Amino acid sequence: MPELSEAITAIREGAKEKDRFTYLTILQYNVTSPEVLPTVNEVLEKDPQLTQEIGWDLVQILLRIPRAETCLETVARLGNPREVMIKVMEALEQLSDESGDANALLAQAGESEEAAAAAAPKDVAARFITLLGMLAILHRRIKTKYPSRFLGSSLVKVYEAYQPTPEMTASVINLVRSLSGRKRPPLPSRKSSINVANPDQDGDASKNAPDPEAEQEDPTEEMMQSKLLQAFVTCILQLYINANEMQWSARLLEKYYPEKNLPGRKTLTQKYTEDDTLQQRDAVVGQFVSILRDLGLDDCSQSFVKSIYEKATGFDPLANFENFDSEDEIKLSPGGAMSLIAYWIFSAEVFEANHPSPEMHIFPEHKTLLGRFLGSDAQSEIVGNPGIADALLTVGLGLNHMKLVSATRETEFMAYHHSLTLISVFHSDLQVRNAATTYAGLVLHSDPDDHNRLDILEDLLENCMFATLKAVAVTWLKEELLAANKEGAPSSCFKGTEVLDHVQYFIFPNMQELKEMDQQGLADYWEQNNIFLAQVANFGYFLFSSGLKSVVPSGMAAAVAERFVDPLVNGAEKLRAADGLGEGEKMELAILVDRLRSIPL
Repeated sequence: MPELSEAITAIREGAKEKDRFTYLTILQYNVTSPEVLPTVNEVLEKDPQLTQEIGWDLVQILLRIPRAETCLETVARLGNPREVMIKVMEALEQLSDESGDANALLAQAGESEEAAAAAAPKDVAARFITLLGMLAILHRRIKTKYPSRFLGSSLVKVYEAYQPTPEMTASVINLVRSLSGRKRPPLPSRKSSINVANPDQDGDASKNAPDPEAEQEDPTEEMMQSKLLQAFVTCILQLYINANEMQWSARLLEKYYPEKNLPGRKTLTQKYTEDDTLQQRDAVVGQFVSILRDLGLDDCSQSFVKSIYEKATGFDPLANFENFDSEDEIKLSPGGAMSLIAYWIFSAEVFEANHPSPEMHIFPEHKTLLGRFLGSDAQSEIVGNPGIADALLTVGLGLNHMKLVSATRETEFMAYHHSLTLISVFHSDLQVRNAATTYAGLVLHSDPDDHNRLDILEDLLENCMFATLKAVAVTWLKEELLAANKEGAPSSCFKGTEVLDHVQYFIFPNMQELKEMDQQGLADYWEQNNIFLAQVANFGYFLFSSGLKSVVPSGMAAAVAERFVDPLVNGAEKLRAADGLGEGEKMELAILVDRLRSIPL
């Protein structure tokens, strides 16, 4: 490695070489530390012709050196813009490969995606920010007939290299604002806002060299570029909310039903107000939405909604970023568009923001969107896209609250309810699962056909394999019985014995098989079913000791005692006496036994 003084001399004197390849070799050998960068930048600024000729070769040389941002900005301003852009896109592709390799190694080691992202190469974010700053300058410099061709290709590379970290996200926002010719100043920064380098905004644009191959731009290009940026932002928005939980649905429920908030416990809304990290998430999404509005995306018409659910699954919006003939061929990310609608609804309700009202109903539009999103593998879709699931749930809650239930007489409550219960089972966030469960209950009780409601409950109790959801179904049944038997309630199948005739064997199944189980079998059964069994015990106490005995079929009490209560009590007592059971489990079993024995059968 050359001495610093020798390296500086070589860089200055070498610039006099007429052979540019020789000078590049000199630079490759001598540009090895940040200390020589001021000299490199001085040479590049003094000789724009040299920078234009070798600028694109300098991108990879300089990127490997810390604190080379100023030199790379000079390359972006003075180098041949088309050639330098090619190298910038190659560098972004390399970043994407590096991040992918790091994530793959950690995944093999059993690490989560979040841990993998956090452990990505330390300088990836810094290089990403630098490259996006260069792109903003380069796109402004290129004067060609079809600039959208350059824009589409570079946005694909940005998307592939992007990771939803605060710094990378701030850099993407800066880029889009620059490329969109921002129509308004940015919103005032919050205490927790992330600021990254933005040379296009903060630098001196007068230093930009003209495009040596300039052409007159085609008149259709403004709309093309605007549509590309719309699509790109929706793609980034989808990635961002899938990686950064927003809990819109849970916070919306707090707004709609404040009486259900527990006294003395901090609400989610308060947490997002007080926590800088959570507050920043709201701010970032707000910035994306503001950018989309500036780009012309501020209408939630029926045609806009239809365009989403027509392409809601099996569609890659990036596919046409580099090969299109008209703006109609450029599509939005369905998940990103759903997130936009969800934020419009959420922020209008929670922040009292002024956003367009959705021209859609639960039936048919939201049901169709939900079904398309879940597809044939609902669990994978919900687990892989938790933010989109939350967004869809938020839209449903908003539409229900606005009483936008059905635009026609055709409703399919059972299929819609089933989709909601899948979110309540598979979503990774407890708060969102609870919101899905609450909303599913609202949908069930709002079905005007009482036999449809019974069919939904019967299907859940008979066929559902998830104990938590079956337990919730028991709660919903109790709520239906109470509502139907209030004074003045309309005629309903829930008034008589018909309902329990249908479902009693699913709620109180035959437990005689427990007598044959060994300790391990009983332990496994308890682990899988304890939530459901505890709920059934409480329901049994309510049913047989309340004033609703008119809905209990004749002889049911004795039958329930024989096939359900007695064998379950015996099995629970046997399991309590076994060795190796934790104190918490023993306590739960004791509570279950006490509740079962208190049922007046």
